[in-house]
Amino acid sequence: MDSGGRRRRAFSSLAGNTALLRVLAAYLLFILTEYAVWIAMLVFAYNRGGTAVAGLVAVAQLAPAAVVAPVAASLADRRSPVVMLAGGYLAQVAGMAGTAAAIGAGAPLAAYAAAVFASTAVTATRPAQSALIPSLAATPDQLTAANVVAGWLEAAGAAAAGLLVGVLISLAGVGSVFAVCAGLGLVAALLVAGLRATSLAAEADADTDASTAGVAEGLRLAVRQPRLRLMLALLTADAVVVGALDLLVVILALTVLGRPPSWAGYLEFAFGAGAVLAATVSALLVGRRLGGPILAAALGLSGALAAVAFGPGLAGTVILLAVAGAGHLLLEVATRTLLQRSVPPRLIGRIFGVLEGFTMAGLAVGALLVPALVHLGGTRLAVLGVAAVLPLAAVAGGRAVFRLDAGTAVPVVEIALLRSLPLFAELPAPAIEGLAAALRPVRLEAGAVLIRQGDPGDAYFAIAAGELDAEQDGHFLGRYGRGDGVGEIALLRAVPRTATVTAHTAATVYQLDRDLFLTAVLGHAPTRRQAEGIAATRLATDR
Repeated sequence: MDSGGRRRRAFSSLAGNTALLRVLAAYLLFILTEYAVWIAMLVFAYNRGGTAVAGLVAVAQLAPAAVVAPVAASLADRRSPVVMLAGGYLAQVAGMAGTAAAIGAGAPLAAYAAAVFASTAVTATRPAQSALIPSLAATPDQLTAANVVAGWLEAAGAAAAGLLVGVLISLAGVGSVFAVCAGLGLVAALLVAGLRATSLAAEADADTDASTAGVAEGLRLAVRQPRLRLMLALLTADAVVVGALDLLVVILALTVLGRPPSWAGYLEFAFGAGAVLAATVSALLVGRRLGGPILAAALGLSGALAAVAFGPGLAGTVILLAVAGAGHLLLEVATRTLLQRSVPPRLIGRIFGVLEGFTMAGLAVGALLVPALVHLGGTRLAVLGVAAVLPLAAVAGGRAVFRLDAGTAVPVVEIALLRSLPLFAELPAPAIEGLAAALRPVRLEAGAVLIRQGDPGDAYFAIAAGELDAEQDGHFLGRYGRGDGVGEIALLRAVPRTATVTAHTAATVYQLDRDLFLTAVLGHAPTRRQAEGIAATRLATDR
C-alpha cells in the first residue's frame, strides 16, 4: 500500500477507537483551559505590576510544577495512567475554581496561590497521556495518527483559548476565564474516568519500583543516549520559547502595538491558528522518518520570531506569529512521537515526566528571560534572544542532530497490547519486549477466517482491534476483542485447532509464531500456569 493509503487507513481507524477518541476529546478541553488560564493570569498580573510582576507570577506557577512533574509521572508507569490523568484533571478544576473565587473576592495573593496549585496539577496530564495512548492504540501508525490529532487539537485549543480569553475579559473580566475553564476541566475528567488501561510495566516492577528510583532510571537513560538528550533539549528549548512568547505577546499588544489587553489573547490566537494550519501538514508524519521535519520546524519557528523583532506592524506580526505557531506544532508532534518510539515502554511515563519537569522549567526560564532582555536592550533584543534559543539547543546537540532517526524503534504499541493480555501480564520486561518485536500485524475484513477448526496450530494471535467470533462444529462459543488472544490451545496441547475463528467486524490482530510463543510461555513459570488455566477454561467451555 502507498504512503497515502497508509495514512488514510491510520486516521480512519481512529474513528472506531472510542477510548482514544475520549482521551483526545478530553485533551482538547485540557489544552483550552491550560492556555486560557495561563494567558488570563499573565494579563491579571501584568495589569497589577507590569512585566516584572507578570514574570514572577509565571515563575511561581512553574517552579513547583518543574519539581513535582518527574516524581508524579512515575505513577503513570507503575499504575494505570487513567487514574493519574483523571485525578490531574480534577485537581486542575479545583485550582481554577479557587482562582476565580479569589479574583472575585479581590484577593490577588490567594488567586496566585490557587493558580500555582492548578499549574502544578497540569504536570500529571501529558506524562499520563503519553503512557495511555500507546495502551489504547491498535497499530504503530494509529499511535502516530493519534499524536498528530493530539497536536492538531493542541493547536486548535490554543487558538480557541486566545479567542476565549479575549471575549471573556471584554465581557466579564479576568475572573470569568477561570470559572468557565473549571467547568470545562470537569467535563474532561468525566470523559477519561471510565477508561480501562493496564500499566506498561510488569506487575513486579510496579510493586517494587519507587518513584524516586524510577525518575533516576529515566534520567540515566537520557544521559546515556545522545538522541534522547537532544530530543529533551529541543522540547525544553521550545518550552522556553513558548514561555517567553506568553509574556511577549502581552508586551507586543500593549506596548509595541498600542492595543487594549484583549489583544494579548488575539495575538495568542494567531500563534494557535498557525499551528492549526500546520496540523494538516503534520498528517504527512505518519509512517515517515522524523529527523528532517524536527529540524525544519525548529528553524521555521526561530526565523519567524526573529522577523517579528524588526517591527513588521500589526498585520506582519500576526502573520509571523502564525508561522511561528506552525513551526511549534510540527516540532512538538514530531519530537514527542519520536521520543515515544525511542523509549522502553516501562519508562515512557518517567521519561515524559522528566520532560514535563524540563518543560515547566523551560517555561519559567522563558518568563524570566523576557524581563531581563527587555531591561538590557528593549523589546527587540528580547524577541531576538528568544528566537536564538532553539538554534543554540540544536548546535549544542552536535552530530546527534543528524542522527535523530538512528536506531530501531521500540515496538511500544505491540508491548502495550501484550501487556493488556492476562496471558502475558507477568512476563518480565525484556521477554515481553522481545515478543513484541517478533509480532506481525494481520488485517482482516469482516467475515474472513483467521483460524479453521482441524488445521494444525502454527501461531498465536493477539487481538488489537475489532471483534472475532469462535465456533466449534457450527456452535457459537464466544466473541473476542481487544485484550483477548486466540490460538493458544493447539500450541500448548499439540493438537489441531479446536475451533474456527472468524472476523465479526474488520479487525487487526498480531501473529506470534509457535516456537516463540512456546519458548516465552513455557520458560516462565507464572506465565505457564496462566496459559494452562486459560486453555483449561476454554476447553471446558468448548465441551
